[in-house]
Amino acid sequence: MNGPRIPGFPGGTAVSHLRVYDWPAADGLAGGSPHLHTASAEGYVVLRGEGFLETLSGAGFQRTPLRPGSLLWFTPGTVHRLVNDSGDLEILVVMQNAGLPEAGDAVLTYPGRVLADPDAYRRATVLPQAVTSAERAARERRDLAVQGYLELRERVESEGPGAMRGLYRAATELVRERAAGWHHHVERGAVHQARTTRSHLEALGRGDGTHLEESAVYGADVPSGPLRNGMCGHLRVWDLDGAARID
Repeated sequence: MNGPRIPGFPGGTAVSHLRVYDWPAADGLAGGSPHLHTASAEGYVVLRGEGFLETLSGAGFQRTPLRPGSLLWFTPGTVHRLVNDSGDLEILVVMQNAGLPEAGDAVLTYPGRVLADPDAYRRATVLPQAVTSAERAARERRDLAVQGYLELRERVESEGPGAMRGLYRAATELVRERAAGWHHHVERGAVHQARTTRSHLEALGRGDGTHLEESAVYGADVPSGPLRNGMCGHLRVWDLDGAARID
């Protein structure tokens, strides 16, 4: 018999600790793989180091400085590239719709020929299991995404944000078949929490505060072992599905 449901992290979000790659790219800047999210917003809190965030969005090309204490977030469709100026840039990442980016919501800015071929996109994106080969493949993936990004950035700067429509069409095609299966991430996360809050408000309006008796503290362990290779850097991800009540 299943026990009581563990409440999700507030807002149905995911939280991770990111050490941004310090690998130099073709343009001499060290950092992560440029990409966008098709359905999720993302937030950053800078913990250590300095750098900047390059973005391509409806506002065109922008470069936002990052330093300890910086807080920023961006909406779906924003192409973002983290640049590690100091070599020790670390960020707390708050991601909307926990589990959805891992299901394919993130699309890398590869050159058009790769974006147009789902098999080529998958081969360029999936990392091998072995740590050493995964590190090498993550760097190759980053370099390919930077190549496409620099080409796109040049077009955006000369033509305006409309130059991104081709990327948006390609990203939509890449996720279209999977998107129908993403609803459960939202339903069990943000939607469930919103419904729960609404029921609490309705109960309080009736003078019923019995839900307060269910108060509890929960915690999630950080996975042991080496950091994962993410799109933007080495990741330490909290296992929110494995959270437990602290008694």
